[in-house]
Amino acid sequence: MPQIAQIAETYSSQIFWLLLTFGFVFFVIGLGMVPKVQGTADARDAKISGDLDAAKAAFARADEVEADYRAREAESRAAAQAVLAKAKADAAKDSERKLAAADAEVASLISAAESRIQAASNAAMAQIETVAVDAARDMVARISGVEATEAAARNAVKAALAHG
Repeated sequence: MPQIAQIAETYSSQIFWLLLTFGFVFFVIGLGMVPKVQGTADARDAKISGDLDAAKAAFARADEVEADYRAREAESRAAAQAVLAKAKADAAKDSERKLAAADAEVASLISAAESRIQAASNAAMAQIETVAVDAARDMVARISGVEATEAAARNAVKAALAHG
């Protein structure tokens, strides 16, 4: 094999070119490209870290806004409850006032009706008494043939109505 025989002659030159190629690759890639890649990775890590910090800050701010919203909602709810309670109280007072006025009006109407009934009752009693006096005079005249005086007949009817 002739290739094995040439190794001794080309061995030193192959090692030289091997070292020169690895050295070139080391300097070009190791010193030229790796720092750029490392810088990009560091920038990406810094960006991710910054974004995470911004997200945490936004989350904290959102929690603060939500707490503020809930506090304002509770205040609004309390204010609405107070307005509702006041409206209910005002409506109850107004209803009570209207009911009292209606009650007074009904009492007045009842009182007027009672006085009309009493007047009608008194008038009816007076008419009954007059009719009874006339009937008593007629009965006494028919039964006994004697004419009774109106005063005597009236006294007899009053006595009978008082006992009856």
